[in-house]
Amino acid sequence: MAHYAFINEDNIVVEVITGIDEDDTSTLPEEYDSWEEFYETMRDGLTCKRTSYNTRGNQHLFDGTAYRGNYATIDGTYDAENDVFIDPQPYPSWIINSNWQWEAPVPHPSDANVEMDTSFPHKLYVWNEDDVNWVLVETYEYNSETELWEIVE
Repeated sequence: MAHYAFINEDNIVVEVITGIDEDDTSTLPEEYDSWEEFYETMRDGLTCKRTSYNTRGNQHLFDGTAYRGNYATIDGTYDAENDVFIDPQPYPSWIINSNWQWEAPVPHPSDANVEMDTSFPHKLYVWNEDDVNWVLVETYEYNSETELWEIVE
């Protein structure tokens, strides 16, 4: 099984489908060189590019070979020069890094405990574009008796 993205004339991803594995050419009509070429004929005016469901941040999730930077997402873009898919920009101040991921201009707070280590509070931060900074929304502590994270009042 493979995934394919359809891209409009502005290099915006408008659709992603599941299709035939690119290595399975046994049923590929002989007038086509690839499944990308075949699927492209199904969407008038759109370009078709294969995308890897297991590629994020230019890394393959299962130690395979990363393919085209990221899995294509609707409203994301295809950068033809670098042959990569890029997610939609979440905020105007964020910049693209070397792994084709959007990055805040201010690092995420290190005390957030995103790993959910139960020996530390978990702090939920959200991005505030007006202040160009992270804002603490809630703090949670782990209750070992109930085995639940609870909001600290």
